[in-house]
Amino acid sequence: MKTIDKKAALHELERLYPDAKPALRYTTPYELLVAVILSAQCTDERVNKVTEKLFERYSTPQAMITLTQTELEKYIFSCGFYRMKAEHILSASHDILDKFGGKVPETVEELMSLAGVGKKTANVVYSVAFGGDAIAVDTHVFRVSNRLGLAKGDTPLKVEAGLNKAIPKEDWSKAHHWLIWHGRKVCHSQRPDCGNCTLRQFCDYGKKNEK
Repeated sequence: MKTIDKKAALHELERLYPDAKPALRYTTPYELLVAVILSAQCTDERVNKVTEKLFERYSTPQAMITLTQTELEKYIFSCGFYRMKAEHILSASHDILDKFGGKVPETVEELMSLAGVGKKTANVVYSVAFGGDAIAVDTHVFRVSNRLGLAKGDTPLKVEAGLNKAIPKEDWSKAHHWLIWHGRKVCHSQRPDCGNCTLRQFCDYGKKNEK
């Protein structure tokens, strides 16, 4: 199949979503970190409802570790995988206090040293909270990148590597949000709206499934 015009596809994504930004609500890097941990296999809307109550009293690592794991689980139960997420949040909070003087670290490598923080979470915090250049590959980014042919791979790390090559570094963080919003609004997992997608002319998936 013919290679897509990646530059043109990116320009169209930028045109469609010029003001794309994170849907998670937060006021500090620590709140963002907790919200991203909670967002794994959970909608941002649900996470925002949970953190609205959680952050009223527990918006810092110092406050968070006053909770037992059972107490934290009750706050975050509706986010799913609550036991694992509670363990990760509390462990990461202890790491931030013990290793980084109570401040969320500002590099991807240091973020990944926190308990329960993988590459995707580290990239989001590094990019959004600290203005770094990074592309976090969540389910939307993974799906849209593969379908569009912008970057193909069977793992998030392979897709991330492909996107890093296809997209200018200064646009990595913005492109991350463009791809997320396209996945939410048009390129749905089960029933992508190919008929109304202005990217179909560039899209491997759309061409293959065109009726």
